[in-house]
Amino acid sequence: MLDTIKASIANQFEAALCTLNVCIEKCPEPAWNMAIGNYPFSQVVFHTLFFTDYYLGPDEESFRRQAFHRDDARFFGDYEQLEDREPKARYDRASIGKYMEHCRRKASEVIASESVDTLSAPAGFSRRNFSRSELYVYTIRHVQHHAAQLSLRLRIDADRDVPWVGSGWASDAVT
Repeated sequence: MLDTIKASIANQFEAALCTLNVCIEKCPEPAWNMAIGNYPFSQVVFHTLFFTDYYLGPDEESFRRQAFHRDDARFFGDYEQLEDREPKARYDRASIGKYMEHCRRKASEVIASESVDTLSAPAGFSRRNFSRSELYVYTIRHVQHHAAQLSLRLRIDADRDVPWVGSGWASDAVT
């Protein structure tokens, strides 16, 4: 049963991240820094990946110590996403692409390493008072929430459709 649960979580993480990636790919250049609600498209994408990365970690303290963060310190700046203030940074597509790959790889590796005990243990984040397994579902929902916002804007502003991604593999996208 554990393998089934881990495969389901991994597949749905990949499906959600594939959907977000399709939004990135379909975003026309002029819209990349246009507002989606209160924030630019690129910032919504960064925010989504940032918290995916954050909640895939074991706890709050380990987040900034990751090699990817140390190697790309300028990309993360002062970690404004963790502050109670309006984010100001903008992000280029190439850096976002690298971050997407980091998050996809991290999701795959972290979920594969889970056990029954770790999945039922506390999430490890003071702001999330539930199990590690529920944290994964919560994070997938977060990715889908923002992917839905972005895909709606792409449909309205650029007449670009984002297909449904069923199981996490780009070839499973339904148009």
